[in-house]
Formats: sequence, C-alpha cells, structure tokens
Amino acid sequence: MRRRSLLIAVPAGLVTLAACGDEGSDSGKASDTASPSDPASPSAAPSPKIVDGPLPAITAGTKFGEKPTVAKGSGEPSKDLAVKTVIAGGGRTVAENDYLVANYLGQIWSSAKVFDNSYDRKTPLLIQLSQGSIIDGWRYGLAGKKTGSRVEMAVPPTWGYGEQGNPQAGIKGTDTLVFVIDIEDTYNASSSAKGTDVAQDDADLPKVGTNTDGKAPSIEIPKTDAPTELVATYVIEGDGEELSADSTVLVQYKGVLWDTGKEFDSSYSRKALTSFSLQQVVKGWAQGLTGKKVGSRVLIVIPPELGYGDNPPQGSGIEKDSTLVFSVDILAAM
Repeated sequence: MRRRSLLIAVPAGLVTLAACGDEGSDSGKASDTASPSDPASPSAAPSPKIVDGPLPAITAGTKFGEKPTVAKGSGEPSKDLAVKTVIAGGGRTVAENDYLVANYLGQIWSSAKVFDNSYDRKTPLLIQLSQGSIIDGWRYGLAGKKTGSRVEMAVPPTWGYGEQGNPQAGIKGTDTLVFVIDIEDTYNASSSAKGTDVAQDDADLPKVGTNTDGKAPSIEIPKTDAPTELVATYVIEGDGEELSADSTVLVQYKGVLWDTGKEFDSSYSRKALTSFSLQQVVKGWAQGLTGKKVGSRVLIVIPPELGYGDNPPQGSGIEKDSTLVFSVDILAAM
C-alpha cells in the first residue's frame, strides 16, 4: 500500500460520481499512517501573527525540488508563526482555498526528527489550502506565496495539531513543527486543461468546446443513438503523466444526459474544483480516465452498466439506464 501523507485529507467524493457498493474498492480501509490534516472540527484558532524567525538552517538539499536536510531548532521557537521564503518563485500567487501541488518535509523543532516527507515517495502532495483540510500554519503561511517558491516555516501547536498533538506521528501537544515546502503549482476554479486541441471528427460522438478560460465548455449531443460501449477520447491532449487506476485526481468537469443534453452536475456551476481517487468513482470514470494524461480535456460517454444502471443517485436528475456524457479537465494527479 502506498504510504499516505500525514498532511493530506481524504477528499470528499461527489454524490453523483461516487461508486455505489463497489466491493472491490479499498477507499474505506483505514490508512496506515495518521491524518492530522483532517481535524474532527474546524479550527477556532485566531489568525496568527506572522514573523520571519527564528528558523533552523537548511544544511543540504538547498535547491528547489531537492529533499532538504534541516538543522535542529536552536533555543526556544517563536510563539508566533514563523515564515520565510527561502527561494522566491515567479509563478501564480497562491490563495486560500486553492489546491496546491507541493513537495515538503516536516520535522520537530526540538529534536529534528523527521515525521513525514513527500520527497522519498517521489510524489508531490495534492492538497487544498482550506480550513478543516490542512493545518492552519499551512493555510496562513502559504497564502500569498508564488509557485516555484521554497518556503520554510515553524508552526507552534496552536496552528499545528493543537494540545492533542498527533501520537501516531510522534508529535506531542507542545511540539513546534518545522516545514520546508516546495510549491510546484496551484489551481482554482478558473483553472482549465492545457494542451493541444484534438480533431473531433466522429459525427456520432458529442462535440466538446475547447475554451480554456475557466468557463464550462459546451457539449453538443448528436442526433444519433448513444454508443453501447465506453468512449473516452481526448478533446485537448496534455503532456503530463498518465493516470493509473489508483491515481487521485484534481478535475474540472461537466456532466450532461445523452437523451436530453441536460446538465446534471458540474464543478463549474459550484465554482469549486473536485479531487478524488479513481477507486472512488463509477467504473466509467475510472476506466475512461486511466491512462489519460494530466493537462488534458477528455470526453467520456458512459453507458448505463458502467454508470448507475437502474439505481441512479436520488435527486440527481439522472433517470434509470441513462447514458452519461462528461467533459473532464485533468488538472493534477498524485
């Protein structure tokens, strides 16, 4: 089993995409590590005062993207949130509620004990910078930073894991935590696919708009019978990594019914991106997106047996035995 990050929270699956009663899924199994980023209740901590130190030295791995080695904290840490931009990036500015792609290392101030890092997993985190999803130290300390930046911070318990600490991670309720974070990318509700338009020359398939302005693309349903097999084709082909069957993805999407063209679900309408594991969604999504490249826009046409069949979600507007049509922008994956 892939080791789960201490920071990432379990993404909430969409009501209309969540797989129903799939015994083959392991999404409900307990994680093999703690998840302190998923607090039982939203934080009530006040906004911190942000100061520039003290912070321990980074003694090796000093370049962006390299696994850092960080010295033990010297003396007493600040009671405030200490944040320093070690390497200033020139990319997009991070805002609260954005999704970040970042590598990081976390250790305890007083002992220099590393309790988690993504560099060894060779997979950056995909996390939302929102209250209740990530510790407040990250939420306050990374907002306003730019992609391409390396940020070091020292997080007191108030904006970390509180008085309860995290015993599973070896973190006491009195521990100040030191993080080094490399911000690779950021995404929000205006994000779209990035790639090369692919010809849509099959008259028997829906045509999907190729706009990349963050607005929902159009989906035009042909006046033909719906296909009986799964269709998953590029509208825009990105150049990122190919998704695996157990990938967690960050997407923009829009879903309509083949019979009527009526929209039944859309991240664009909610003005909020969606993140989930391909093991948590209907088979048509899982099979259709596996092997597709990050950065792409994909047309997926899902026949009833790979969608909801005769048991659609209550209140979804989906009739029994409906063929579903989706436009999906694959923004990021882990």
